[in-house]
Amino acid sequence: MEKYVAFLRGINVGGKNKVPMAELKKEFEKWGFTEVKTYLNSGNVIFLSAKDDLGYLKEQIEIKLEASFGFEIPVLVITKARLEDILNHAPDWWGTDNKEIYDNLIFILAPATFSKVYDEIGEPKKELEKIENYDNVIFWSFNRKEYRKTNWWQKTASIDISNRLTIRTANTIKKIVKM
Repeated sequence: MEKYVAFLRGINVGGKNKVPMAELKKEFEKWGFTEVKTYLNSGNVIFLSAKDDLGYLKEQIEIKLEASFGFEIPVLVITKARLEDILNHAPDWWGTDNKEIYDNLIFILAPATFSKVYDEIGEPKKELEKIENYDNVIFWSFNRKEYRKTNWWQKTASIDISNRLTIRTANTIKKIVKM
């Protein structure tokens, strides 16, 4: 059995698209997944599955989530091993203990690509933020106090592009990998 992580996009944000984590865990178990754990209220689900087809898992989870909760929830499914590989390729400046810097990992949802996302968002403001692409995932760090001045902050949240991304903090990713 393979260990997977499902990142649900756009739930429990600003009182919209509410999905209680205890209920989400029960649904995943009902669907036949084992060793199901959730982390935080933002839709991070760790689980085991005998099925080793990421596309199939994503499709089935999205169909079942909509049937269970009544609205579409985009999902990214990734193996824990791939998540570990991504962390092993993090740039030196990402995920440090510097409290003045906020580190995120941006997952690009297929069929979007890094080049399309980059073309749409544009250059990061070098004095305020850094990005680095690895395997269609973007390491992104910025100054906490001046995040509103960054180029990527408002643009990653815009409706046009936000539906093609799901973002997690460095701390969240690191904790999920340890689960």
